[in-house]
Amino acid sequence: MAEREPVRITGTHAVSALGRDADALLSGVLAGTPAFGPVRRFDTTGRRVTVAATLPHVGTLADELADAIDRAGRAAGLEPADRADTGLFLATHGGPHTLPVPPGAQEGPPVPALVGHLAARCGLGGRTRTYTTACVSASTAVADAATLIRRGDLDRVVVAAGYLVEPDQYALFDAGRALAVDGAVRPFSAGRRGLLLGDGVAAVVLESAGAAARRGAPTLATVAGWGRAGDAYHPCQPHPGGDGLARAVEAALRRAGLPPAAVGYVNANATGTAFSDASEAAALVQVFGERVGRLPVSSTKSVHGHALEASGLLELVVTVLALRHGKLPPTAGWLAPDPDCPLDVIRDAPRPADTPHALSVNAAFGGANTALLVSAP
Repeated sequence: MAEREPVRITGTHAVSALGRDADALLSGVLAGTPAFGPVRRFDTTGRRVTVAATLPHVGTLADELADAIDRAGRAAGLEPADRADTGLFLATHGGPHTLPVPPGAQEGPPVPALVGHLAARCGLGGRTRTYTTACVSASTAVADAATLIRRGDLDRVVVAAGYLVEPDQYALFDAGRALAVDGAVRPFSAGRRGLLLGDGVAAVVLESAGAAARRGAPTLATVAGWGRAGDAYHPCQPHPGGDGLARAVEAALRRAGLPPAAVGYVNANATGTAFSDASEAAALVQVFGERVGRLPVSSTKSVHGHALEASGLLELVVTVLALRHGKLPPTAGWLAPDPDCPLDVIRDAPRPADTPHALSVNAAFGGANTALLVSAP
């Protein structure tokens, strides 16, 4: 069946160290003040780095996800009957603290049990899927949901994603010397030292234009295009020329039927690590050519941290809100230009958003790359 149905975003919710709703997320990224501070959730004694962007009080990941799903559904105006045939696509790392531990068990149920738990808890009776593909988990879930909606297989899907900073992943990134020892994330900047982790829980409601119209639902943005590509260059490093990410962006543009010149903003994956930021810049140069020096780019990981499996959804919400409110967020931590990153990086203060089209791009270990192209309604 040919792809045909436009895909609308009709509801969002987000939780990060910047606050407990989408408005707090937008205000925080526009302010450009990093949310990093000492980790108090677990013991960091002996670690090279002891900071992250965390909320002072959080529930279990299951509780936080359930609340986000419910709030996004309410923002979209979903009634119980609407929820009954709505799918749930979940992106998460999971782990032992995801769900309450059954009596006599050593840890909580495995990740696949979580999506069923959340669907039942939130009254969602449609198709369910779970994504655990590292830092492109959430963006892959959005791409799959959009594909199924556009070709008419599904009317509506809630995509939810969550990561709460926890000791195991923190220890792995610290031991791998990926965390910034100077306590700051400096995307695309000279002197960048690495990434920092951050809490992120988000949910978005995606539905066909027809389903949204029948409910009289608001349209926050349209998911106009999406692309995925792998480069298989290295287990942990992207292709130095950005080949995989460039192909993902080009695929998103083709699906949207838009030329590169139509894009007026890129919410970058940029984690603040030397190799990956340079690779991403090379990918953007491949796609946008000489115009890349006039294309506004920012990475909000510099403010809210890297939310791993949830990062793609958190940053999609940022991109949608930026277009709706007409302001593009700055990149914190900038020190000086890097010749390997010849981009128009937004710094110091927000810029006016004079574009209806924006990209949110993500990359993950294993050479996985995604691009989501959203358009103002």
